[in-house]
Formats: sequence, structure tokens, C-alpha cells
Amino acid sequence: MSFINEKRLASCPDVDTGRKRELLLFEKHAGIKFKRIQLLNLAFSHRSFSNEYQGSIENNEKLEFLGDSVLGMVVSEYLFIQFASMDEGDFARIKSFVVSEESLSEIAKRLKVDNFILIGKGEEYSGGRNKKAILADCLEAIIGAYYLDSGLKAVRLFILDSLIPEINKVLENKHKKDYKTLLQEFVQKNFKSYPKYALIKNTGPDHDKIFWIEVEVDGNSYGPGKGKNKKEAEQIAAGIAYKSIISKKPSV
Repeated sequence: MSFINEKRLASCPDVDTGRKRELLLFEKHAGIKFKRIQLLNLAFSHRSFSNEYQGSIENNEKLEFLGDSVLGMVVSEYLFIQFASMDEGDFARIKSFVVSEESLSEIAKRLKVDNFILIGKGEEYSGGRNKKAILADCLEAIIGAYYLDSGLKAVRLFILDSLIPEINKVLENKHKKDYKTLLQEFVQKNFKSYPKYALIKNTGPDHDKIFWIEVEVDGNSYGPGKGKNKKEAEQIAAGIAYKSIISKKPSV
């Protein structure tokens, strides 16, 4: 049974001959094949593009929402089956890295997602094709679209082909550290509390904001971390705090 009807497909951005060639090139590079190429095109359609489009079309945010859930389920299933001796905490630690914005944006770059994203002019001028949040969200939208188009078996293969190397990085401790998780675990263990993040300010226009965030640990403030979104700013603030605290407690 199809989840997508003709009315829903009609709300996807148009796919002309030139755009179809581009999408077929992406499919070849990513090792996937859509039955309905319109869904893949919709997965590439950022909100800024749909806002400027002449006509009424959807953007990729609903597909991103779906893809996030499918991604989480597939990764959780793989960990559960392949690493039966690990506990829930290990599963959560590995999963938090491999489905993070940092990890997904790197995978998106490898798949050349940035070459195919449809974005508005303002977002284009501000470097939107290289923004980690946009790349990660687009990859999740592609996962959601592929699930609707070809089913769970096909999308599972696509996800695992991309993410098993990232899972192995965590197992070998070669991954880029998630400082928010490291800081929280350290603070819980040593101070019996949690880090508290606070937005200090944000600057710039809506399409190109910079966020400044501080984190409080045991009565001390660290930062601010500066980033293109709150998650990035929090991660940088957490890194500042973690490195500072650890340097003062070498025995921990």
C-alpha cells in the first residue's frame, strides 16, 4: 500500500529534464533508486526554496521528521542485534554520535548532497549549501522519502551502508567527540547535577544568525560558544567547559 497519493506528489517541486538528470546522477552516486523521482526532489527542497517558489509546493521538513524516526529505529535495531553484550547506555552513546548533526552532515557531504539542495537566494548567498544543519536535515529528508518510496528493507540498506563506518569509529574511539554528552556524563558523576545552557544573545539577519551560548557547571560559567544554530553553539560551549574542567582535574 502506497503512503503517497497523486495529490501529495502534485505538491512536490517540478522535475524538468535537466533536474531529472541531476537527480539520476545523485541516485547513481548514492546507490539508490527511486520509483517516484518527485519524492527525491521534494527531499532536496529547503524551506527557503519553497518560500520563493512560484506556486504552492511543500518543503522537506515533514520528510525530515519522518526520516529522523526511521533513522533512529534502523540504528537502534542494528545495535541491538549486532552488539547483544552492550548495555543500554552504550547503545545510547553510540547512537547519539552516529545520528548527530555533525555525523549526518559529514555523510551528506560525502554523498554530495550540497550539490543538489534546492535553496532560496538568501540562503544561497549566506552559504546555506555548506551549513551542517541544512545538510543533516536534508539527509534525514532523503531517508524519509526513500522509506515512503521503496520501503523499510531498501532504506535500511542505504542507512547502514552510510552509518556502519560511523558506528565503527565510535567503537574504535576514532570519532569526533560529542562534548555535550561527555560534559553531562562528567557533571552527573562528579557534581550530581546537570550542565545548564543559556542563550546570551543572537546576532545577524534571520537567514544567517549567530548564536552565543554559555554553560553553567557547579556554579561556574563557561563560554560563550558561538555557532550558526543553538546546537552548534551549545556543543562549542560544552567543549570549552569540558576541556577546562578536565585540565584542572587530571586524576579524573
